[in-house]
Amino acid sequence: MLHAFVLIRAEPSRIGSLATELAATDGITEAFSVAGGLADLIAIVRVRHHEELAEVVTARIAALPGIKSTTTLVAFQAYSTRDLEAIWDLGPVRG
Repeated sequence: MLHAFVLIRAEPSRIGSLATELAATDGITEAFSVAGGLADLIAIVRVRHHEELAEVVTARIAALPGIKSTTTLVAFQAYSTRDLEAIWDLGPVRG
């Protein structure tokens, strides 16, 4: 699995609607509006192949109205145990 973080600069009037559109886009698992000056939105992309990453970024994200620019950061390795912990989470134990 290939993970990438796409930093997106967007037109201010489109930030809210773009976040919703991004979250509904195939290949994007999460979208966040952010502060700090580097980006307005960050999309987390999870795909199986590099070719799919190129498709998501250049054809799906960049094609959305209101996108000014993107910067893609490709992850080398994931260190999170969150997904593994979620697999084993059975919820509250009833007694």
